[in-house]
Amino acid sequence: MIYNQVEFDLRCEWGKQGVEQLAAVSDVVIIVDVLSFTTCVEIATNNGAVIFPYTSYHTVNFPFASTDESVTDYAARLGAEVAVRRGVSTKGYSLSPQSLMKIPPGTKLVLPSPNGSTLSLLTGNTPTLAGCLRNCAAVAEAAQSYGKKIAVIPSGERWPDGSLRPAFEDLIGAGAILSHLTGSLSPEGAIALTSFQNVQADLLSHLQKCSSGKELIAKGYESDIELAAAYNVSACVPIFTQNAYVKRV
Repeated sequence: MIYNQVEFDLRCEWGKQGVEQLAAVSDVVIIVDVLSFTTCVEIATNNGAVIFPYTSYHTVNFPFASTDESVTDYAARLGAEVAVRRGVSTKGYSLSPQSLMKIPPGTKLVLPSPNGSTLSLLTGNTPTLAGCLRNCAAVAEAAQSYGKKIAVIPSGERWPDGSLRPAFEDLIGAGAILSHLTGSLSPEGAIALTSFQNVQADLLSHLQKCSSGKELIAKGYESDIELAAAYNVSACVPIFTQNAYVKRV
């Protein structure tokens, strides 16, 4: 296939199509969604929580839930709590990383997301890790234990019409992970790596100034950007197993 980058060890491609092209021909997949989902997953699983991705997108073929099963029903079946949408309430857990800083160990949480969560459910039988700026070195080291063929998937955001909006923060997150990997690098991976290296000295400022960062600041979530911009502060590697992310041991 032209688009699967199989001639390279280290592959990088955006979103749903990236997962569909790369997952089946890679030893491991790393999902990157810096300004929300994978940063949330890192913080929560590092505290000992169990995170169940969920998506309402009907294009996903759920192995564990019918496409018309509501998130509330799904959570009830798991004995889990449901994260609220960021901005809906100041109480409870959400896609705001700040809301998860004190989540108790053992908490089961269903975390809906149209980006990182959705992609996590599409990787099939390929081992899947959640990567962000906070845990980039640890995730890279763990990924190489599965083999040399590593797919790094920047999730991106969505325009109002539902189409993919390639997001600065996820390109940078992908590049941060790639900077800790060894192997032949695809051109797509090389541009992510170079982009990260160009802004590494001032990650917080660049995340605050990018479109997604400005959106969060306007909504009062600047602290989420600060948490997401923290570079290499965590050794936690969230792995997707039995339909949930848990801390890899």
